Amino acid sequence: MKPLRPISQTLFAMLVGVASVGVAQAQSSMPLTELSAGMYRIEAEVAATPDHRMVGLMKRRSMPANHGMLFIFTEPQRHCMWMKNTLLPLSVAFLDEQGRILNIEDMKPQTEDNHCAAKPATFALEMNEGWFRQKGIAPGVRIGGVEALGGRAR
Repeated sequence: MKPLRPISQTLFAMLVGVASVGVAQAQSSMPLTELSAGMYRIEAEVAATPDHRMVGLMKRRSMPANHGMLFIFTEPQRHCMWMKNTLLPLSVAFLDEQGRILNIEDMKPQTEDNHCAAKPATFALEMNEGWFRQKGIAPGVRIGGVEALGGRAR
């Protein structure tokens, strides 16, 4: 592979910078919502638009305890998630339209493995890896608050 010339290196750096700004803007503009899982309160960013769903938790280096990201899909399907450009180990719970957990998958950072809903899902809730297991939350448990958000999907 030929080394990049200085002008190419500068252009490359500018493009990476623009892409990073786009990710930061998409992340900072996501609305917040409060959810519940049994006695646990979750503060979740809502990824309801195609741009927000595409960016997700990319490039983040940390996430506070009891915080997560709720993905709202336009229609129930066997949606899949992956971790390309995502630096945090996460667990994802796929939810039906009433907020019942269908399945939970652990996801390793910066991988392109597919993690898919076991059945058609309307939502996916990403939390720090192990959060659901540590709280004793398993498939069949209902996540409160998502049912009011179903109409926000775009």
